[in-house]
Amino acid sequence: MKVTKDMFIGEVLKLDKGVEEILMNAGMHCLGCPSSQMESVEDAAMVHGFNVDELIDNLNNYLKDK
Repeated sequence: MKVTKDMFIGEVLKLDKGVEEILMNAGMHCLGCPSSQMESVEDAAMVHGFNVDELIDNLNNYLKDK
């Protein structure tokens, strides 16, 4: 399991329930929004103003320890 910038948020959410907290802490508070299911991690970072590389690292570090 590895998260990439081009993955949809919906795909990331299906990897593990714990990623929700990481996304919420990054400023993405609309995880249930239908558009978030078809938005890439990179697009979400741009829209919400957070560093995509840092988010990817946080998500992959979390998943690595699973």
